[in-house]
Amino acid sequence: MIGKWNYLPLTQDEQKTKATLDTKYASCQPISELLVQRGIKTVEEAEKFFRPSLSNLHDPFLMPDMDKAVARLNRAMGLKEKIMVFGDYDVDGTTAVALVYKYLRKFYSNVEFYIPTRYDEGYGVSLRAIDDFARQEVKLVIILDCGIKANEEIDYAKSLGIDFIICDHHVPDLELPNACAILNPKIPDSTYPCRELSGCGVGFKFMQAFSMSNEIPLSELDCMLDLVAVSIAADIVPMVDENRVMTFHGLKRLNTNPNLGLKAIIKISQLTGKEITVSDLIFKIGPRINASGRMQRGSEAVELLVAHNYAEALEIARNIDQYNKDRKELDKQITQEANEIIEKYSEKIADKKTLVIYNKDWHKGIIGIVASRLTELYYKPSVVLTLSDGLATGSSRSVQGFDVYAAIEACRDLLENFGGHTYAVGLSLKEENIPEFTRRFEEYVASKILPSQTQPQFDIDAFINFADITPEFISLLRRFNPYGPGNSKPVFCTRDVIDFGTSKLVGRNLEHIKLELVDNTSGKVFNGIAFNMAPHFDYISQRKPFDICFTIEDNKHRSSSNAIQLLIKEIHIPDEEQVLI
Repeated sequence: MIGKWNYLPLTQDEQKTKATLDTKYASCQPISELLVQRGIKTVEEAEKFFRPSLSNLHDPFLMPDMDKAVARLNRAMGLKEKIMVFGDYDVDGTTAVALVYKYLRKFYSNVEFYIPTRYDEGYGVSLRAIDDFARQEVKLVIILDCGIKANEEIDYAKSLGIDFIICDHHVPDLELPNACAILNPKIPDSTYPCRELSGCGVGFKFMQAFSMSNEIPLSELDCMLDLVAVSIAADIVPMVDENRVMTFHGLKRLNTNPNLGLKAIIKISQLTGKEITVSDLIFKIGPRINASGRMQRGSEAVELLVAHNYAEALEIARNIDQYNKDRKELDKQITQEANEIIEKYSEKIADKKTLVIYNKDWHKGIIGIVASRLTELYYKPSVVLTLSDGLATGSSRSVQGFDVYAAIEACRDLLENFGGHTYAVGLSLKEENIPEFTRRFEEYVASKILPSQTQPQFDIDAFINFADITPEFISLLRRFNPYGPGNSKPVFCTRDVIDFGTSKLVGRNLEHIKLELVDNTSGKVFNGIAFNMAPHFDYISQRKPFDICFTIEDNKHRSSSNAIQLLIKEIHIPDEEQVLI
C-alpha cells in the first residue's frame, strides 16, 4: 500500500522562533526546525530538552487524591496492617507491581503482591480475589494499571473492611469506584500536568509522594526508573513531559546497573554489552516480560523483577524466554488463520473500514498481538475475538489518528466489559451479540474515520540534503532520544538521490535493497536499507533519480561511532502515482 507523505511547513511565527534557535544551531539548521515542531521556543528550553533532569519531575501532590493515598498508606503501616499490591498481568502492570512492592519492602515487611491469571480470573480484580484477601486479613489493596472501572468489586471489598487505593491510567467511566483514593491523571477535573502516564508511572508518582511525606531520599526510588522506562516503552504512552525524563534516566540505569531481573532478560535477549534503546524495550525486553502473563502466570514476571540474586533471576528469565518462543509460534499460526479468513471473505469486506474476526479456539493471550498485526497489514481498525468463560473476549487496535476507544464505547450496550486507550481496547460480549457489534462498530468507524486515516501516513519533519548530514548534526540528532509518541524519531525527505552503482538485493528471497546512495550536494556515499522494496530495484539500478523518506539510524554492525544508516520508509519514483507533500 502506497503511503501518503505529509509535510507541514513552519508558520510565520514558527519561522521567527526557528531564526532564534538558529543563533545556537546555525551549522545544523534542520535541528532548529525539529525543535520548533516539538514546541520549543528558546535556546534555554532546547538545552533543557537535550538534558532531561529529574528536577523537572512534577510535584506528585498535584495529582488529585495523592494526599489521601499517602495518608492511608502511612496509616496502614503505622497500624501494621497487611497490604496487598495488585496489578494487571501485562508489562505495565507487572513492572508497576514490582516497583511498588519492592520499594515498600524496604521499609515495611507486611506486604505481598498478587497478579491475577489471564485464564482463570481475567482482567482486573475479581470477587474471588477479594474473598481471598479477606481470608488473609488484608486491610489495604494498592491496585495498579487497572481498577478504574471496578465499582462493584471495590464496593464488595469495602463491605469486608478492605480499602483500595487505585493507581490507574485508563479512561474512567462517569461513575468512579468508591475507593479511599484514586490516582489517575485522566479522571475528570484533574489538572495534573502529565496526563499520559503509564500505570507504572502512576505507581512511581505514588511512591515519590510517599517518600516526600516520610523524608526518604528520592535516590532510594530513582534507582527503580528502569522499571518505569520499560513500562512507558511497552505501553506506548507519549514520550513527552516527565515520561521522557523518566525514560531517559531509566535507560541510563538499564545501561549501567539494571534491576537484576532486567539484567537477566538483557542477557537472554543477547543485549549484554550493547546500548539498550527504547526500540529494544519495545521489541525484545517488553515482549518477553509480557509472555509470562500471556502464556502462563504474570506473577512469574514480578518474581523475576523482584529477585534477590542473579542466578534466581536468570533461571526465571530462561523460563520466560521459552514462553516468548511459544508465543511467537502461536502468534504466527493465529495470524495466518486470521489472514485466511480475511482472504475467504475478501469480496464482502473489501469496502469495509473495519475488521472484526472471531474464532472460539484461538489463544486468549495472543489475540491482542494478532489485532495489531491485522491493523498494520490492512490499515483498518481491527477487533479479534475468542471464547473465554462463555464470553467472546478480545482486543481492538487502531490506525494512526483514529480513536478506537470511542468506537467501542459507542457499542457499550452490547458489551459486558471494556476498557483501554485511544489505540488499544480490551472488550468482552455475549457470543450472540457479535453480528450486531460488527455492524455497529463498522457503522461508527465508517462515519467518523477520515480518508487520510485509511492509508499509511509518513509525516516528514524536514527536507534535507546529504550535505546536511554532518557529524555535528548526527550528534545533536542523537540527543532527541528517547523517542516515542509525541517525540517520534524524525523522518526526513531527500529528493533526487541516485544509486552510487553498488546497491544490491539482499534477504532470503532477495526482497530487500541494500542501498548506497549519493545526491548532488555531497560527494559522500550513504548506506541505506529498504525492506520489502525489491520491486523498485530495476529502476534504481539504472541510476535514475528518485525521492526517499527515511530515518537516520546508528549502524550497530559498524565499529565507527559515527557510522549511520538510512532506514528507508518509502521510495517515490518520478511519475509514479503518489500522494506527495
